[in-house]
Formats: sequence, C-alpha cells, structure tokens
Amino acid sequence: MDRYRNTCPLSQQQLIDEYFIEYRAFVLAIAAYLDRLDRSVDRNAETEFRYTAFRKALHELVSDEPGRAERVQQILSDPNVTLLEERDRQGAFGAFDASRLSSREGGDGR
Repeated sequence: MDRYRNTCPLSQQQLIDEYFIEYRAFVLAIAAYLDRLDRSVDRNAETEFRYTAFRKALHELVSDEPGRAERVQQILSDPNVTLLEERDRQGAFGAFDASRLSSREGGDGR
C-alpha cells in the first residue's frame, strides 16, 4: 500500500534505537496475558467476542502489509454507525460484540 510509504520522518534504525525497549515491554505484557489465559483454571471464554477479537488483532500484527494499525482498529471497533435512540451501556468493552447487533437494531440482525 503506497499510501503508507515514506510517511514517517524517522528511519527504521532511528525508530528501533528510540522505541525498541518500550515496545518490547508491550510484547512481553501481551505474552504474559496470553500465558495467563492458557493457565486459567477454567477455559470458558475461548469464543468470547473480546478474546476472539484480540486473537484476530494479534494475527494482523504479524502481517507484512502496511496499515496494520488501521486493520487492528477496525477489528476492535463497532462497524455500526447508526445512532442509538438511547445509550445502551455506560462503558465500552474494547471490542465489537456482533451478538449485540441484532438486539440493538430491533432483532433483524442487519
């Protein structure tokens, strides 16, 4: 994707020198989180929408295609732009729950 080409003013080496340690910590934190999920006493959420979205997002991270941040944002975002009559919850869940879509739109699933 050419639209991402040459949009960062730093070289790869400059980025590595400046940010490697910071992002290394993020990767280790994700690895630890996944290990805790694997070791949990009950493996009862492997089809839960946030777990599924997280794993899809991780898959995008190893892609060689530019635009990973945009694709990950889309995976974790609600694609529905229809305004709600009233707020349906106080807090966000951090990922899109497709099962809530049909109840939000009157039950027709679109």
